[in-house]
Amino acid sequence: MASVGTRYIAHGRTDTAGHLVEAGDPLIGLQEACGGKLGSPIAIPELHALVEKAGHYGLRLARQFNAIDGENRISAWVEVAPELSDEGALEACSIDVVSWHSEELPPENEIESARRRVEINRHLADCTARLDPRQGILSVVTEAPDLSEFVEATREAIGRPWTDFVRLPGNAHEQPLHWRLLDGAHCEIAGSSRRWTAHLEPLGQGQSGSAGFVLYLTADTPDPAQADSTGGGAIEGASFGRDLTPVLRQPINRIIANAETIRTKLAGPIADEYSNYAADIATAAQHLLALIDDLSDLEVVESDQFVTAPDRIELADVARRACGILGVRAQEKGITLVPPVEGESQLAIAEFRRVLQILLNLVGNAIRYSPEDSQVWIRLDRIGNRALITVADQGHGLDEAQQQKVFEKFERLGRSGDGGSGLGLYISRRIARAMDGDLTVESAPGQGARFTLSVPAADELRSEGR
Repeated sequence: MASVGTRYIAHGRTDTAGHLVEAGDPLIGLQEACGGKLGSPIAIPELHALVEKAGHYGLRLARQFNAIDGENRISAWVEVAPELSDEGALEACSIDVVSWHSEELPPENEIESARRRVEINRHLADCTARLDPRQGILSVVTEAPDLSEFVEATREAIGRPWTDFVRLPGNAHEQPLHWRLLDGAHCEIAGSSRRWTAHLEPLGQGQSGSAGFVLYLTADTPDPAQADSTGGGAIEGASFGRDLTPVLRQPINRIIANAETIRTKLAGPIADEYSNYAADIATAAQHLLALIDDLSDLEVVESDQFVTAPDRIELADVARRACGILGVRAQEKGITLVPPVEGESQLAIAEFRRVLQILLNLVGNAIRYSPEDSQVWIRLDRIGNRALITVADQGHGLDEAQQQKVFEKFERLGRSGDGGSGLGLYISRRIARAMDGDLTVESAPGQGARFTLSVPAADELRSEGR
């Protein structure tokens, strides 16, 4: 403890409930910056823990605590002393600040900041749409019942700007505006009583949006219809993929988004250890969501009624879009994605959405299991009437026994803690074969792996789905 004559910078005092009832500057300023006020519980996490410990054990403590006030990192030394009644009951705790050091936080990395915003928008979104470089709608995915009218309208007018199907209050300018002006715009959607916010994620390297955009539509309130459907106990005879997945996905997405907001301190400054706790929550929820999606896909692809919708597609375009979606994740690991070069073409007959799903799985696996500073290539080819697209990496590779098992259900080849379910390659092969194609692997230990998706070439159009 400080010796006699110590000069204190600030003094504070809590009541028996742990509320800060007295505080001078700079202590009160930090309390307010952390979201508290005079008369409320201590909002500075590490100081709160010190006061609780001193009161619980009846000990005088002298410790350093750290905090962030939004712009600065604070390091302070305090003395906390419990005040006890004659009977030994806690009446209050005094807080004396001995030293106070403040330093500016380093500037945030722009790439990391953009990645964080995209992650939050992705998990909060009730509706996701794929747009072309002119913001024309290519596809829409949603499970919100109040957007059924919106989805039906867009499907009948593929290629039109998404702004044709929403109302932007107070905006009389010709649409669509530049994507940066529409990012974060509030809008109204016919058939829905909820208020919506639009976020745009540009795709493509070099010029933002050169490969199109992903549109995320987020409602300001949960869907009341889905909220009502979660009550009432067990759902007898419910289908996991059709009925339970939408109900589970929305609250888990909210958990992820809120945990990311806490982790990145967007909601206010917190100690690093609490930020790490929030990161663990977000990671666990993301793994749970991925497992739910895999189990939902598993139910679909194993159904006797599962068919695909063959169409004439450009494999090079699908490959470049997959690289655009996973580009940030690859960059974080120092991995370079090498898509087909501009101008290269390979037409095929397959379902665009399903081929993209397979490529995202293959490229995502390559990123996950490849070493830093390596490359992942996507190459096109054609053999006879088969169109081929290959994802190759520089990872550890697979021996012959592993190649035999890698497409089996729940097979993870002994890996643990990587967040995988062991279903991705099994589902991808089922989808490939449903499109009259196949998914194969070539590899050797220490020489990476080459996964090849083969589908009918464009001149092999089927008259009906399989």
